[in-house]
Amino acid sequence: MSLSYRSKQGETLDYICFKRYGKTNGVVEQVLIANPGLAEKGIVLPLSTLVTLPDIDEPSAFNVVRLWT
Repeated sequence: MSLSYRSKQGETLDYICFKRYGKTNGVVEQVLIANPGLAEKGIVLPLSTLVTLPDIDEPSAFNVVRLWT
């Protein structure tokens, strides 16, 4: 389930992503995919820009490799 967010004065997408997800790496790209045309609004988003923040699956921190079974 996605969340709708309205930008505040001076906010950037990476700042919003960091506040919501706790990171920006790999997240900003997914948010841009969920919001066609958002990148054209510029680095600093206009006040009250509606941004859809999708649910993002967290990949596991590491992969388990079994050398012997």
